[in-house]
Amino acid sequence: MPRLIVIAAAACLLGAEEWPQFRGPNGSGVSSSTGLPSELTPAKNVVWKTAAPFGRSSPIVAGSCLFLTATEGEELLTLCLDPENGRVRWRRQIVRQRAHPVFKMNDPASPTPASDGTNVYVFFPDFGLVSYGPDGNERWRHPLGPFENFYGMAAGPIVSGGKVLLLCDQKANSFLLAVDAKTGAVSWKVERPDANLGWSVPVIYTAGDGERHVVAHGNLRVDAYSVETGERRWWAPRSGELTQGVPVFDGDTVYVNSSGYDQPWLPTFASTLAKYDADKDGRISREEFKKDEAAEHFGYVDVNNDGYMDEREWETARASGVGQYGLVARRLGGRGSLPESTVRWRFKRNLPYVPSPLLYQGVLYLVKEGGIITSLNAATGEIHKQGRAQDALGDYYASPVAADGKVYLVSEAGKVTVLKAGAQWETLAVNDLGEECYATPAIAGGRIYVRTRGTLYCFAGQKTNRRP
Repeated sequence: MPRLIVIAAAACLLGAEEWPQFRGPNGSGVSSSTGLPSELTPAKNVVWKTAAPFGRSSPIVAGSCLFLTATEGEELLTLCLDPENGRVRWRRQIVRQRAHPVFKMNDPASPTPASDGTNVYVFFPDFGLVSYGPDGNERWRHPLGPFENFYGMAAGPIVSGGKVLLLCDQKANSFLLAVDAKTGAVSWKVERPDANLGWSVPVIYTAGDGERHVVAHGNLRVDAYSVETGERRWWAPRSGELTQGVPVFDGDTVYVNSSGYDQPWLPTFASTLAKYDADKDGRISREEFKKDEAAEHFGYVDVNNDGYMDEREWETARASGVGQYGLVARRLGGRGSLPESTVRWRFKRNLPYVPSPLLYQGVLYLVKEGGIITSLNAATGEIHKQGRAQDALGDYYASPVAADGKVYLVSEAGKVTVLKAGAQWETLAVNDLGEECYATPAIAGGRIYVRTRGTLYCFAGQKTNRRP
């Protein structure tokens, strides 16, 4: 093995503090790092920055390696960078054999990779799962798909108990898959017939008896399965719109968010027919609907892909998200269906559509489009404070993260708002990276890594931005 590869492989085994999957340790969004800066701009507190090919996946840091996925043309890319200086240690590519059309706010490299501290596990919806060792050598591949999801797939893998776990919720034939981390062979696969479109990354909950459960946030239920066997242990009903946010745990309480409506969000089918059904055939074609402001979502309603929206499809979409939606705090314990009495509280205002909730130092934080920030009492669901991110009022796709007494919020426009954490949070700074941002930042080793459309930044405070 060349000396350079040996050095790189050894470096990947030395890390202590890690951010090994989407939103870091067990999807919490919280790091123990200290000394992080409030000012993060292309000219302030930059340890390094490097050009990065486009992808909406988030960076991860594990075993002293920084991993990133992207696409260039027909190539599906996995990159390993040195988190100290941003240099690319290795780059691997897979030429995809299919290209599933996805909604404009998705791309073929949306799922975030995961690592066990040594190896990296990557999911590309146009290919499947693949694992690389710390030296960049491919360990195994597990083809999957094609998938049927109008908005595209986005949930990445996680690693627990020697298994790589992947949630694949789609229009039909949804499943939760566990493969052996060493070989890629299937350990178990559980069909999810009641789940359809979804993009939530699962998390791990350790029950009172010590058994690890993988918790899957679906469109109709939250389900928990044994990591070891795949057997479903407990479940709880939920309603609301399509599922993106990651569940958050605090002891025996799980917080699950789903946006929704008190009334149907679409007009009646009869009124829509009267407006658009030019040929009077009792259904609406793509051509007839093209002038509607929601025309780009036609494929979401047209479930059978026949080029028409009929009454049944329309009414199904119209009812989506209506009911007992909201950010729900639920007490866990026992097996089977969890009764309504396990709901500790429910909050239904200013709910995020994509970003996950953040629990940090006893306070829950929510950020939604328009830069609306809400802090809640985690024990009661009562509002501590509501406000807006100054000069950062656009859309938000990245989830909030926290460390060092600070909360970091990143808007689509590349505005990074830094809050002083607390029930009555205060804005410390609003920074402008000058480029679109969809990825959730990673925090490890006193540094914060932020990915924009074409650049990966590493920021650190003055005391930690240079290491011996």
